[in-house]
Amino acid sequence: MRSQITVIFDPRRSLDLTVQTVPGDDSAAQARQWLDDTWEQLGCEPLRPSGKVLLLDKVLGIADAYGHERLVAEPEIARVFAENVARALERPRITVDLPGLMVGY
Repeated sequence: MRSQITVIFDPRRSLDLTVQTVPGDDSAAQARQWLDDTWEQLGCEPLRPSGKVLLLDKVLGIADAYGHERLVAEPEIARVFAENVARALERPRITVDLPGLMVGY
């Protein structure tokens, strides 16, 4: 499946990533595990006052932790991020809106 992921960092900076993924029996589960592991490695913090962390919160936190500059400078990291977001959410079009704290598809 082809997926287009747009990450909006601020009104002047965004990044469009296109990836091709092959859905599999455990593809989404592996992607969710990657999001869990990466969230921990990057030291991301919960967005909600309750401390509860949802899958979409992890996508937002990881995108924010990587930042625009790193994702542009390190295309391999950007590709792996986009592939795992696409596999976890299983959608052809995903928008990660950091200022709006929203992931839409």
